[in-house]
Amino acid sequence: MLLKGEQLDAHLAGALKPVYVAWGDEPLLVIEAADAIRAAARRQGFDEREVLTALAGFDWNQLLQSAGNLSLFGGRKLIDLRIPTGKPGRDGSAALQDYCARCGPDTVLLVTLPALDWKEEKAAWLTALGNAGVAVKLVAPTLAELPGWIANRLRRQEQSAEREALAFIAERVEGNLLAAQQEIRKLGLLYPKGQLTLAQVSEAVLNVARFDLDGLREALLAGDVARLARTLDGLKQEGEAPPLVLWAITEEVRALAQIRSGLAEGQPLDGLLRDARVWGLRQGLMKKAVGRTSLEQARDALAQAGRLDRMIKGLAGGDVWNEFLRLGLKLSAPAR
Repeated sequence: MLLKGEQLDAHLAGALKPVYVAWGDEPLLVIEAADAIRAAARRQGFDEREVLTALAGFDWNQLLQSAGNLSLFGGRKLIDLRIPTGKPGRDGSAALQDYCARCGPDTVLLVTLPALDWKEEKAAWLTALGNAGVAVKLVAPTLAELPGWIANRLRRQEQSAEREALAFIAERVEGNLLAAQQEIRKLGLLYPKGQLTLAQVSEAVLNVARFDLDGLREALLAGDVARLARTLDGLKQEGEAPPLVLWAITEEVRALAQIRSGLAEGQPLDGLLRDARVWGLRQGLMKKAVGRTSLEQARDALAQAGRLDRMIKGLAGGDVWNEFLRLGLKLSAPAR
């Protein structure tokens, strides 16, 4: 059974399934889902809990042993299995499928994972976990959806905010849900229940935007000029090394040029995305960039990245950060 994150609470009000697996690209959502499953297990009498962490060299026999080692006094157990890499390997895959084939009513297995690419989501071991119980894929809200997500979180603490205030918080946290949650909790401590004004929110919320290289790459592919400019300015203010910024941008530009070149030769887009190692959520962003950018623009951007490399090495003059923005603007313009 596959559930969306918002369906989990209603499901947990009923009898638990023997297996739960949760994964996603936003740690806060995975943590909260796992906490909700643990709380439901305690309510339903699974008082014993054993934590297993599958790092390199993990003995997968421990999983079946843990399921067999139940309390002599009739207690039931939650097995809390964490796979930080998201890749159990051949032995782990076999062990998980074996467990699913023989899981019983006195244990609940909770497996937590990081973000998975499309190949991992189709793996036999993950399919077995979902068929034996419940699979929960946690998807972070987009930037456009973030104000609504913040409004729902405020509602849980019996607060609300005007539209401008919600947009203000969303802009300051730049998609960082952990930071957004901290700010929401802070508002609950600072102000009473009820409506919050923009003035109250702007006074309380810190500028905790996550100006990082991943955000830069997303803004570049999405053609989001405003976010690109904010992120570049944040990286500059935080003292990020220009060579790292250039590396992040050039990785996307190379992939874009490679895909555009293949399309010009009549090759299928899905195969080109695989060849360029573009997986998961990044595929949607890359498709958007491909539709907006011509082969000539992509090649011009590669040439400009080469000039930036010479500037960083002191072989050419100019303002590196201004050139980063100019490069972003070049890739954000419609194809010519």
